[in-house]
Amino acid sequence: MGRTRTKTKKGTVLSTKVSAVEESQSEPSVGALLEKAQSLVVECDYDLAGRFARRILEREPNSVEGKELLGVIQLETGDLDAAKMTFESLLPPRAGAPLTPPPSAHLYLAQLCDDPHSALEHYQAAVDILNSQLKGKERATDPLVTADDEKELRQSIVRALIGMVEIWMDPSYDLCFDPAAEKNCEDLLNLALQTDPSNTEALQSLASVRLSQQRPDDAKACLEQAWTQWKDLEPDDVSLPPISSRLSLVRLFLELSLFEPALLVLQGVMAVDDQEVEAWYLQGWCFFLMAEQAQESGGKLDELAWEELARDSRDCLETCQLSHVNQDHPDKPLLEHVHELIGKLEALGIQPSPEDGDDEDANGWEDVEGSEDSDEDVEMS
Repeated sequence: MGRTRTKTKKGTVLSTKVSAVEESQSEPSVGALLEKAQSLVVECDYDLAGRFARRILEREPNSVEGKELLGVIQLETGDLDAAKMTFESLLPPRAGAPLTPPPSAHLYLAQLCDDPHSALEHYQAAVDILNSQLKGKERATDPLVTADDEKELRQSIVRALIGMVEIWMDPSYDLCFDPAAEKNCEDLLNLALQTDPSNTEALQSLASVRLSQQRPDDAKACLEQAWTQWKDLEPDDVSLPPISSRLSLVRLFLELSLFEPALLVLQGVMAVDDQEVEAWYLQGWCFFLMAEQAQESGGKLDELAWEELARDSRDCLETCQLSHVNQDHPDKPLLEHVHELIGKLEALGIQPSPEDGDDEDANGWEDVEGSEDSDEDVEMS
């Protein structure tokens, strides 16, 4: 009987090992599941990505990467309350949270907060974690391995600091009326530029502050410094700032009546995505402002009649309006402004160009730029 029991025990152990091997062979690793889910997010297949994220968390309930991914998916699908709970689950002292939470959790929560003070606290927490990680990279002995990581950390720190500046400047919050608001913005932007001196988003944010301080020349200098770094790059260059940042630059250009560089930036954006609703809006708004200036200057601006500029404005705004509806774009105030501008152009007797058009460029690029080489040295004057 003893020999039989021993045999059975060995057989049980062997059977268990075989079952484990078969299970490991049939079940993909958590790393593989994570990689697949991330690729599905890139493809905007959020439903399937969510299934993979939940599968990861069934196997590893405290997986930081799995929770981060699930939170992002919930954000993308508009389930903001669930996303907030998911990111909060990554913060101590919640059960299963890591000792040091990922900075992304604080960054997302800062954007999900209704209370500006809580948002500032989350941004500051993210900056503290990122700075700690940056110091670790700076102490690393292999610069080839850490150079890209260090650059990414610096950019993340700057984005968080700019997020704090935007909260202080937001007129919908009482913080913008705080006597300390201006100094706090200055300090935050100085810290951002110390972290990454050539960061274009920080320079643009500083330009925005200078505009609010009625210092247009200083704002113009900041914008020129930011734009010079990338204006000669090809439209598909990976070094270009994100489209959202470039569109923010255009808005600042328009505030300073710098129409030509604004149109050149928009030309680059549309070379990449000619369905970008805000780009069409800003292009129409730019031509509208140029038409107004032409009227005030005797009917012409740089040899262009105000009627030509007004027609170009209407063409762009009509395209924006159509794209806005087709894409079910969420920015309703933008569409309202488009309707307002089209109404003003209609009252002036400006009609859209015929659909067939003529040999003239419908968007007025050739007229505005003057020649193929005119974008080499545009003066911001």
